[in-house]
Amino acid sequence: MRRILSALLIVLTIPVISGRAQQAPALDKLLTTAEASRFASTSTYDEVVKFMQAVDAASPLIHMTSYGTTSEGRMMPLAVVGKGLKDGSAASVLATGRLRVHIQGNIHAGEVEGKESAQILLREFAQGRHAEWLDTMVFLITPIFNADGNERFGLRNRGRQHGPINGMGTRANAQNININRDFMKLETPEGRAFVKLWNDYNPHVGMDLHTSDGSTHAYHLTYSPPLNPNTSDAIMTMMKNEWFPFVTEQIRKKHGWETFYYGNASNPGGGRGGGRGAGAPPTPPTPPTPPTPAGPRAWGTFEHVPRFHNNYVGMRNRFALLSEAYAYATFEDRIKATNYFIEEAMNFAHRNADRIKKAVDAADREALAGKTLATRARLATGGMIEILMGEVEDDKNPVDGAVMSKRKDVIIKEQMIDRLWFEPTATETAPTAYYIPANATKALELLRQHGVTMEEVKAPVTGLHAYAIKENTQAAPRAGIDINGHALRTVTGTWTATQTAAPAGSWMVPMNQPLARLAFYLLEPNSDDGVTTWNFLDDLLGEGVTTYPILRKQ
Repeated sequence: MRRILSALLIVLTIPVISGRAQQAPALDKLLTTAEASRFASTSTYDEVVKFMQAVDAASPLIHMTSYGTTSEGRMMPLAVVGKGLKDGSAASVLATGRLRVHIQGNIHAGEVEGKESAQILLREFAQGRHAEWLDTMVFLITPIFNADGNERFGLRNRGRQHGPINGMGTRANAQNININRDFMKLETPEGRAFVKLWNDYNPHVGMDLHTSDGSTHAYHLTYSPPLNPNTSDAIMTMMKNEWFPFVTEQIRKKHGWETFYYGNASNPGGGRGGGRGAGAPPTPPTPPTPPTPAGPRAWGTFEHVPRFHNNYVGMRNRFALLSEAYAYATFEDRIKATNYFIEEAMNFAHRNADRIKKAVDAADREALAGKTLATRARLATGGMIEILMGEVEDDKNPVDGAVMSKRKDVIIKEQMIDRLWFEPTATETAPTAYYIPANATKALELLRQHGVTMEEVKAPVTGLHAYAIKENTQAAPRAGIDINGHALRTVTGTWTATQTAAPAGSWMVPMNQPLARLAFYLLEPNSDDGVTTWNFLDDLLGEGVTTYPILRKQ
């Protein structure tokens, strides 16, 4: 059945379109694979590309291009959507002066709703819908980020997720790396392509579309802003006080569906109630456990580290909106929920485009030197919040007979402890500059890939501080798609004045630049997600080394 439907989709996407009179009927018949299959299947890579080519041919608003190549050599497609663009280049987009929005789907290729929703959005643009958005915004749409993982179809790649019944791709890419843990170390070509896109087009807003699991809650979709405590206060205030409340209210008002911050319910004492972070594969059923101690459960989010997309985007002083369609809702409803989330989020962005741009500009110009910033963090315990829990029932996949969980239309209100935000456990005062030795080649190359501004030192610089190492420990190498064999390193110590000079040929990283927050988190020795953590300085931090190789000026 799947191949017949795919062939039908291809036929619908390739007619020659010339003139407005012929565009409307062709676009009306243009269906995504999910729609054409009555939500039994999700799109292959070739089907996504053909769909994007069709909308590109149908509308002068859409310019299809590429922003990179996957590890297996697949072109990574990008659709640039805007009024008055001569092409899809960064120069053309930047020249508009409009709010720039990047919408990304399929970073985890078993979580396919974003891929389908992004295609639907492109068709709607080609049909002339959302015209008012294009008065204030330009869109960068990448429906199939993890293209290689998408092609590794399997019926059980997402455990008890409710469809699509004909299968979906894998969480990892072809290198067996979770791209949504790669945004700091950039070991995947996909991660490097993402950063290049952001350096070139410089979006103000980044949306990352996922599918959740874990706790059997009653929300059709959950969401998250950046979670690292170093994120700009102005950005976080607008997202928490205005943007997400608007989205929640509008979806409830228009569709009767509930949305809320991403979380999982934990038992009293801290035990998790399911799920292992944003978009983690569903946990299989476990045998009954003894009753837990009496007391309220907690609603806890995932991690704060910028290796995750939403936290990384926040570290770049940009607005990040992560969505998690509920895995146990039907495939059709998950796509609808993602569509609704995009629509209401963009309605807010359109109405507040100038304010969003001003907040980004202010964050880029903010002076960080002398401010106290986190290098490590933990979940903070807040007050009580009302969480809408739900129920699921068993449903059989007609293709292979596997048991899926299906959302029941049940809402159970429960008061839980708020564990949605993070507080620092270690801090440092941001300096005015860092000085990196020329032989720290791996770290320097990583900074260049991120787009961090650096200047070569022409003459020795004195009056610096050095980090005296107290402890230098390295964990055993860990397998798995999140760590990928890294032996994570932790360094503790103290910054003190030194007579050591940064020699000519070193590289100075000024902290009066837009990416200062990111540079700080990469370069501080005690950071839990920096160049030390991910082994970029291992050749300079061997046995007997008592001083961190990077210096800084207070």
